Amino acid sequence: MNTGTVINLLGGLGLLLLGMKLMTDGLRLAGGPLLRDLLSNWTRTRLRGLLSGFGLTSLVQSSSAVTVAAIGFVNAGLMTMPEAVWVVYGSNVGTTTTAWIVAFLGLKIKIKALALPFIAVGTGLWLSGTVSRRASLGEALAGFGLFFLGVEVMQSAFTGLGPQLALHSGGAPGIAGLALFVGIGFVLTLAMQSSSASLVLVLTAAAGGTIGLEAAAAAIIGANVGTTSTAVFAVIGATPSAKRLAVIHVVFKVITGIIAFLILGPMLAVIVWGRKVVGFAGEPAAILALYHTCFNVLGVMVLWPLTRPLTRFVSKRFKTAEEDESAPKYLDDTVVRTPALAVNALVLELGRIAGIARRMALSAIVCSLGPCPENSREMRVLESLQLKAGKFIGKLTQEGLGQDIADALPRFLRAAQYFRVVGELATEEEQLRAGMQPIPKGEVAKRIDELRRKAAAVVEFGDPEEEGFTPAKLRGLQQEFENDYQEVKQLILNAGTDGRLAVTTMTQLLELNSRIRRLVGQSVKGALMLARLRSRLPFVPPETAAE
Repeated sequence: MNTGTVINLLGGLGLLLLGMKLMTDGLRLAGGPLLRDLLSNWTRTRLRGLLSGFGLTSLVQSSSAVTVAAIGFVNAGLMTMPEAVWVVYGSNVGTTTTAWIVAFLGLKIKIKALALPFIAVGTGLWLSGTVSRRASLGEALAGFGLFFLGVEVMQSAFTGLGPQLALHSGGAPGIAGLALFVGIGFVLTLAMQSSSASLVLVLTAAAGGTIGLEAAAAAIIGANVGTTSTAVFAVIGATPSAKRLAVIHVVFKVITGIIAFLILGPMLAVIVWGRKVVGFAGEPAAILALYHTCFNVLGVMVLWPLTRPLTRFVSKRFKTAEEDESAPKYLDDTVVRTPALAVNALVLELGRIAGIARRMALSAIVCSLGPCPENSREMRVLESLQLKAGKFIGKLTQEGLGQDIADALPRFLRAAQYFRVVGELATEEEQLRAGMQPIPKGEVAKRIDELRRKAAAVVEFGDPEEEGFTPAKLRGLQQEFENDYQEVKQLILNAGTDGRLAVTTMTQLLELNSRIRRLVGQSVKGALMLARLRSRLPFVPPETAAE
C-alpha cells in the first residue's frame, strides 16, 4: 500500500464526511417547517409514523436528525412516545437509501459530471443567501456534490487497493471473521458518528474488490448497530423522554443486528440467487444495499408485536429528573440543532417558568401574615430554570438561525426576566408583611383585601394556555386593578393624615401595595410576551392560541 493511495482514501473519506454534514445541516434548516409539520400531523398511526420516518430520513440523509426531531416533539407533548417509536423505526429503514444512492448513482456514473455542478450552484446560493432558507438549500446542494466527489475518490483508492489487501481471500471468513467485521463496522461508525459514512466506505471497498460480500455484509451490520452511539451520546443529561426513546432505538438496533448476523449467509444466498430477477447483475454494492434494507425491514416486523410492552416498560423508567422541578422538562441539547424545534421547546419551558412565578405571586398576595415557606424553594427553582434557559439560548445562537428565530430569542430572555422579577417581588412582599402590625379593622382593611383579590385575579388570569385567555381581557383586568390601586392609595394617605392609621403603618401599607402593583405589572408583561411567542407557533391549537 503506497502513501498516495492512503492519502486518496483519507481525503475521499474527508470529502464524504464534510459533504454529509453540509447536506444534513442545510436540509434540516431549509426544511425545518416541513419536518415540524410532518412529524406533528403525520404520525397518528403506526404506518404513517413509519412512512414519515422513512421519508424524512431519505430526504435529509440522517436518521439521527429525524430521531432528534421526534424526541423534541415528545418533549413538547405534541407526539406520544408510541408515535415517536414508529418514526424512529421508519428512520432506520430510511437510512438504507444511502446505500441505494451509492449503488445506483455513486458507482455507476461519471461523478464529476454530477458533483461539480451541485457544488457550483450550491455555493452560489449559499454566498447570495446569507441567513435565508436559500443559503441553507445552497449548503445542502454543495454538500451533496462533495458527498459524491468523496465517493469517487474512495472508489478510485479502493480499486487500486483491492489486489494489494485482498481481505476476503481464502473463502468465507467464518463466524469469528464475520464477528470481527461486525466490530470493524461498529468502530467505524463510532469514530465517524455516521452510519451512512461507514456504509459508503464499506460499499466502495466491496466494489473495489478489497473485501468480500459476506465480510462487507457483516461490516454493514456493525455500522447499523454503531449508530446507537449517536443516540446514547445525544441523551447524556437530556430529558427523561429523550432517554426513553434512545433506549427503544438501541433495543431496535441491537435486535435487528442479532437477527441479521444469524441469517447473514442464507439471506445473502437468497439475494444473490434472485439478483437476475431484480436486475442487479452481480454488483456487490447493489446486493449489499438490498441486504441492508431487508434486514432493517425484518427488524421492524419482529419488533412490531413487541413495541407496545417495550414502550410501557421504558415509560416507567427515568423518573428521577422528572420529579425535580428545577430540571428543565423540554430543554435538552438534542433539539438545539433543529432551531424550529428548539423555539417550540423554549416556549413550553417558558410556560413552566410562568406557572411557577404565578404560584409565587398568588401565594404572596393571599397568604396570611408571615413568610409562606414554599416560596423560598420556588424562588430557587425559578432561578435555576431561568439560568438553564439562558444557557440553552446561548447554545442555540451558535446554530444557523433564520431571521425570525434570531429576532425571537431576545423576547424569550425578556419574558423570563419578567417572571423572575415576579418571583423576587413575591419574596419581598412576604418579608415586608412579616414585619408589619395587623391592620386595624375598618374601611382601609376592607379595601386592601378587595385590592388583593383583584391583584390575584389578574395574576391568575395571565395564563395564555388557558381557554378564554385574550391579551385584551388581561389588560382590562389590569386597568381595573390600577383604578382600585389609586383609590386605595389615596384612602391610606387620608387615613394617615387624619390619625386613623399610624404614620409607620401608613408607610408600610403604601410600600406593600406598591410592590403588589409592580408584581401585577411584571406578571402582565410576562404573560403578554408569552402569548405573543405562543401565537407564532403553527402547531398550537387555535382555541388556545393568543389573539
